[in-house]
Amino acid sequence: MQGLNSFSGNQDGAGRPAPVRHAPSRPLPSKPAVRKDPAPSRLAYRLNRMMLRPLIRRLVRIGIPAFLAMMVAGIWLSDETRRANLQGGIDGLIDRIQHRDAFMVHRMEIEGASAVVEGGLRAMLPVPLPASSFDIDLEKLRERVLKLDAVEAVDLRIKPGGVLSAVVTERVPAVLWRHPRGIELLDKTGHRVASVTERDVRGDLPLIAGEGADKAAPEALALIDAAGPILPRLRGLERIGERRWDLVLDRGQRIKLPEDGALRALEGVIASNQAQGMLDRDITVIDLREDGRATARLGLEAQNGIRRARGEPELGVDGKPVAPATASGSASKTKNTKKSG
Repeated sequence: MQGLNSFSGNQDGAGRPAPVRHAPSRPLPSKPAVRKDPAPSRLAYRLNRMMLRPLIRRLVRIGIPAFLAMMVAGIWLSDETRRANLQGGIDGLIDRIQHRDAFMVHRMEIEGASAVVEGGLRAMLPVPLPASSFDIDLEKLRERVLKLDAVEAVDLRIKPGGVLSAVVTERVPAVLWRHPRGIELLDKTGHRVASVTERDVRGDLPLIAGEGADKAAPEALALIDAAGPILPRLRGLERIGERRWDLVLDRGQRIKLPEDGALRALEGVIASNQAQGMLDRDITVIDLREDGRATARLGLEAQNGIRRARGEPELGVDGKPVAPATASGSASKTKNTKKSG
């Protein structure tokens, strides 16, 4: 073909060569794609198994961050200057908050207390007023106030407006207790209230005496209440051996009560006195210590009357028989003294 033969001699020089066309190359065969194994590696498997444990999870989520935070804080606080600045800043902040006007106590109000107790309560304040309420421990202050003998109960609270309120309940004296160390006022439970210098300071209160009488004060008050008909003649109760009572009346009469059942024995004596006037006779001692048996000790005049009726010598003040002449002389002297009086 002429168009395909560029070197043909029969063509003129003006002929154009035909373009060279390359034959397409055959594509190379592609390699098959490698499929990825979905199973985890051995290390990843072990790590996943470890993370399933609660302890390991807490350690990773809490323990390690906390350890790092503590390490950083420890490194920062290792410097003494930084520690001092931090402490000063915290103290200053706390002081500014505690001394705000809303937390300040400006005055103290006391109700139900005598002048002596009020003065003692004000002296027990840990800080002078005005002061921050954070500096006043109400529970400790209450414990200190209750140590006062005259205080039975106290209610402490801080009211709005900076007022420390104290409502005091004082013990009411119910009996006087005479002992070798002096005279003290006791309440109805036997608790000490105050000391007095003499009996006449509280002449309206009954008197008890003897060691251990304060511990048995409730029993003594019950006996005093039961002695209503002879109460004007009652001078007091004396504790004997810290186990029983003696009822002391005027004219030197004494009623010895038993250790057990003293109230019942006293009620029996009062009933006998109302029926027979036993206490109006010349009797010095009525002994009720033996259960179901009462013993009376006659006075000197009654004993001498019986001895005269029997023709026996009279007894002197010392309890010994005296000669008839001495007895008649003393009797006449007694009559002359009565006439001259």
